[in-house]
Amino acid sequence: MSLISRCLTTSTEPSSSLSIPLLNLLRACRSIKNLLQVHTHIIQKGYEQDHFIINQFISLCNTFSSDVAYATSVFEHVIHPNVYVWNTLIKGYSKQSSLAGCFVILKQMKRSTIVIPDKYTFPSLVKSCSNALALREGQTVHGLIIRYGADSDVFVGSSLIDLYGKCNQIEYARRIFDEMPLRNEVTWTAMIVGYIYYGDLLQARKLFDEMPHRNIVSWNAMISAYVRFGDLYSARKLFDSMPDKDVVSFTTIIDGYAKTGDMASARFLFDQSSDRDIISWSALISGYAQNGQPNEAIKIFHEMLSMNVRPDEFIMVSLMCACSQLGRLDLANWVEHYMSQNSFDLNQVHIAAALVDMNAKCGNIERATMLFEAMPKRDLVSYCSMIQGLSIHGCGSQAVVFFDRMLNEGLVPDDVSLKVILTACSRAELVKEGCRIFNRMINKYSVNPSPDHYACVVDLLGRSGKLKDAYELIRSMPIEPHAGAWGALLGACKLHCDIEVGQEVSERLFELEPQNTGNYVLLSDIYAAANRWLDVALLRQKMSEKGLRKIPGCSSWVCDGNLCITH
Repeated sequence: MSLISRCLTTSTEPSSSLSIPLLNLLRACRSIKNLLQVHTHIIQKGYEQDHFIINQFISLCNTFSSDVAYATSVFEHVIHPNVYVWNTLIKGYSKQSSLAGCFVILKQMKRSTIVIPDKYTFPSLVKSCSNALALREGQTVHGLIIRYGADSDVFVGSSLIDLYGKCNQIEYARRIFDEMPLRNEVTWTAMIVGYIYYGDLLQARKLFDEMPHRNIVSWNAMISAYVRFGDLYSARKLFDSMPDKDVVSFTTIIDGYAKTGDMASARFLFDQSSDRDIISWSALISGYAQNGQPNEAIKIFHEMLSMNVRPDEFIMVSLMCACSQLGRLDLANWVEHYMSQNSFDLNQVHIAAALVDMNAKCGNIERATMLFEAMPKRDLVSYCSMIQGLSIHGCGSQAVVFFDRMLNEGLVPDDVSLKVILTACSRAELVKEGCRIFNRMINKYSVNPSPDHYACVVDLLGRSGKLKDAYELIRSMPIEPHAGAWGALLGACKLHCDIEVGQEVSERLFELEPQNTGNYVLLSDIYAAANRWLDVALLRQKMSEKGLRKIPGCSSWVCDGNLCITH
């Protein structure tokens, strides 16, 4: 039985009153396809000019479709739409962030001789200006608000506060706030958010404390502000004092802990939350992936699947990041198969980039290259993924080819991409290419090398046996070299059994990292390789005097059958 048949047969209204069955039809709609069926019925029954029916219809169009063209075509067939129909259409354009469309409809509305904008017209217009940070257009709407006498309405005033706050016009926002005859929780929250956007956290908190009545949105706004400014202590203190918490409250604080690397606190709060949505799961999974705990990210993903929660594209990107860290091709193949089977759009830019990165780092260079070449637009991130993947799997020369191709396509390398290619050259001992890129970095792209860039070149020269050159490079650095550069050179000294340079470098490292036993062990190995056992004994005695102990090496391989997910 069709949607229309079901609704008409279940209606208890008299058959002569067709508007009630039509409303039943509209209430039963769950997709734009259903609306198309109902639209035909509205036309057949002659209800195209019924303002109430058409208003409900356009409102559902706004809900089910991101394209306002259909709603607009329905609206244009109404001969004399009332103000409610006009407002609903404007709301649709605002929802789709079409500022230009909002103003086109407003202009048509103003030309109408039947209706004039009212207090329900303007919040959608102002919101559209706020989303686009369109201050000039917002000021135009503000003028119309005053002209039509809607400036005393609490919701209109709140939307204006939001506009001026987001556009960094905090004085205007506060003036409106102070002059409002009536304020509600929305008004207070808008003003607090305005101060947060402006960067005045103290004033935001002062206003929050002055609120006569707080709702959960205002609590969440203040907690989010503390998280945004990196004050997790205040955020947690406020969170703990909330009378009621919702999923947004938990997710905000979980995400805050994840971004600071405190995954223990993030997981504790996640487990405490009784209501979890897809964003909560995403915050935890991405937190584990971004903090170098890929196995935990995969375990949480598996737990989420077991609870019949369908992942979104952002969770899949985090999962691919975890796979990249593990280098597990079997898991990478499963992830890509799962996404294909569950109708994810693999051509979306961020998904395509993550797929390239995952396949490249898991060793499927052929698949990564195919995905890379299929991308409509390649950026620094996608190029870096290919370069890193090729470098990790011993294809240093190909990595350089990709880097040169990136330059030929007009992309300008940044600090990160330069570090990636220099690392690739170091791994493959491509001295000539690495030095060429380092020199171009300074002379052509005017990038001031960071200590990390210098460390890459030092490692490159050291691995190739050019220890003196590497040592001179460190000494000539215009910035203070960090332990990474000296450590790379000491490792090279061990590789090439160079005692002279090794002793000088280790003395410097002992100053920079007095508690790092690894530096002592490397020098000890250099002495041992040269059969200088007395020096080995003296070095061990020195370590003993400093209370340092050699940490025994170990290796491990995590293998959990639950992680090889096969559904």
